Amino acid sequence: MKIDRRELIATLAPGLLLGVTAAGAALLLAATLEPAERAAFTAMLESRGALLLLAWLVLSGAVGALLRSAYLRWVAAAARLAEQAGVLVAADAPRDIEPAGSSETRALAGLFNQLARQRGALRADVAAQVRQASLGIEQERNRLAALMAELTQSVVVCNLDGRILLYNSRARAQFKALSQAPEQAGGAELIGIGRSIYGVFDRNLVAHALENIRYRMARGAASPSTQFVTATPAGQLLRVQMAPVRTGEAAADGTVGIGGFVMMLDNVTRSFQEESMRDQLLHGLTEGSRSSLANMQAAMDMLALPDVEPAMRDRFLGVVREEVSALSLRVADMAKREVQGLKTRWPMEEMLGSDLVAAALRQIEQRCGRPVSAEDVDRALWLLVDSFSLLQALSYLARRLVDEFDVRFLQLRLRAAGERAQLDLVWSGHAVNNETVMSWELEPMRFEGESTPLSVRDVVDRHGGEMWFERERVRYQAFFRFLLPLASGQESLEAGEILQSQSRPEYYDFDLFSASAETTALDDRSLSSLAYTVFDTETTGLSPAGGDEIIQIGAVRIVNGRMLRQDCFEQLVDPGRMIPHASAPIHGITQDMVAGKPRIEQVLPSFHAFAQDTVLVAHNAAFDMKFLQLKEASTGIVFRQPVLDTLLLSAVVHPHQSSHELEAIAERFGITVLGRHTALGDAMVTAEVMLRLIPLLQAMGIRTLSQAREAAQKTYYARIKY
Repeated sequence: MKIDRRELIATLAPGLLLGVTAAGAALLLAATLEPAERAAFTAMLESRGALLLLAWLVLSGAVGALLRSAYLRWVAAAARLAEQAGVLVAADAPRDIEPAGSSETRALAGLFNQLARQRGALRADVAAQVRQASLGIEQERNRLAALMAELTQSVVVCNLDGRILLYNSRARAQFKALSQAPEQAGGAELIGIGRSIYGVFDRNLVAHALENIRYRMARGAASPSTQFVTATPAGQLLRVQMAPVRTGEAAADGTVGIGGFVMMLDNVTRSFQEESMRDQLLHGLTEGSRSSLANMQAAMDMLALPDVEPAMRDRFLGVVREEVSALSLRVADMAKREVQGLKTRWPMEEMLGSDLVAAALRQIEQRCGRPVSAEDVDRALWLLVDSFSLLQALSYLARRLVDEFDVRFLQLRLRAAGERAQLDLVWSGHAVNNETVMSWELEPMRFEGESTPLSVRDVVDRHGGEMWFERERVRYQAFFRFLLPLASGQESLEAGEILQSQSRPEYYDFDLFSASAETTALDDRSLSSLAYTVFDTETTGLSPAGGDEIIQIGAVRIVNGRMLRQDCFEQLVDPGRMIPHASAPIHGITQDMVAGKPRIEQVLPSFHAFAQDTVLVAHNAAFDMKFLQLKEASTGIVFRQPVLDTLLLSAVVHPHQSSHELEAIAERFGITVLGRHTALGDAMVTAEVMLRLIPLLQAMGIRTLSQAREAAQKTYYARIKY
């Protein structure tokens, strides 16, 4: 615990002062006495020395206790009151100051509480008026956010420095799919408010595109956009259409100024691979056919000679037959692949499997007039289907069952089957023979006298799937089973992210349009202008050097004075050792939870990319940084950015508080603690604390990063080492 030097001085100084005064008085008195008197006086003091020492100790203790009590009552209480008053100034939802100390200090605490309540009421009134006045602007922003969220194309808006200002859900999901490690924390290291777009795109390529846009604007183009195709670090191909964000102000050359740019992204990796495959197929057919034709031409030339012997003639005829057969096989193979390509190129949509089942239930009940239920439906499955034709096929088969076999009840099942999904149309009652199933599968589907050009087999082929009929003799049921393609990793990720996204305003911050290029070192930047990565680790124990390992990393970013709750990093880590039973109840992480998770050597590169170009912040950062530093040799990952510690900064702004634990600081600031002792939960609480500390530091004259670091290093807690 930190020792208050002034309290120590107030306690010990009276005894020292009494001792010095008594000794001085004795010496002064001895100087006025005759030698005989002085000897007698000295003998008298020596004989009563123990009594005098006891009297000095008692008197010193009494006076020291009295002065210490006065110090605590008048000085320390006033200092604590000042710190708590500072918290009232910084906190959004302050709690009342507990009165302590003298009657005057208690009265001041009551007045502070009254003023804080009045200020809270005024703030609430002002906030209500501001909300009313800005309602129109917020509605426009929400409309824009809603529109962006519903777009099927990835959209990213950046300022001229390449800092991301806005992005929609599709872009968030696509950037995660572009990550080199999308399974780790969702690939969150690539996109986020204030993050640089140059983590994905080459800076020179974007600069070239901007130059093209400016050139087209100078020529008076109505739509001065440009597009390019580029490869990402993860090996994906992106087609990018880029358009300017106009400022409305004239530039030096007379054209409208550009304040940023909009990028619309489309992943063309799959289509490029399909085109390359077709090119290879055509090239193979051409080269193979050329040699076959040359062989056949040579054989025909020899057969045209009049003096060819019968054996030789038969040999050349065999060559012709072999080459014709080989050429026929190549053509047939190409035709088969092309047909398959046409089927796979049919426009498909990624669709949640449970939504497809729900639509099928409604349509079958409407067309067949029979009750239909769903059982064993995997609600996490995403399918890549042509939902219209597939629903037609299901309704057609159900109608045939009802019309020809008077089936009373139908059921749908959907579950994963390896790399595909199996969709079953189940019924009870009459069994259907294979010949009937074959006829239903191959003939064109008919609905109420209207015929469609498609058969059930066409629909199955269009999906590149399979379909068959089975009986379940034990349950007296039968079913048609469809094997359908699952959405690819990227598509399912995109759809899942769009479904889960519920906080649209987290995706934009228009104030960042005014951000300028970073021209000064981070140490000279003001605390309010910096971007922060606030992180926390959960570990197997408390000894970094003793073999304990990280089992979870959680982090959240602060940009432009806001914590971006959607822009977070959370990843469990396999520590490569057993988690002690004593620590599991603290963080709630068990051995089963980390089994199969990536090792720290795989996770740190992603976290390093997530924290790039930001200041690291942690509570008791020395502990967390020690774990990261111990992995530098094995991973090659070095965190060189500056680090701030909320424990030290709390000691700077509140030196008279008895505790600087995270819970105590959160309580002082009125911050609700959720998810304590989880990495992401603690990181979010620490971020809230950091946002409250910044204005308090600035009020003390600590405005830049270098000043904050210097002040933190002067605190008592800076001596803690791990």
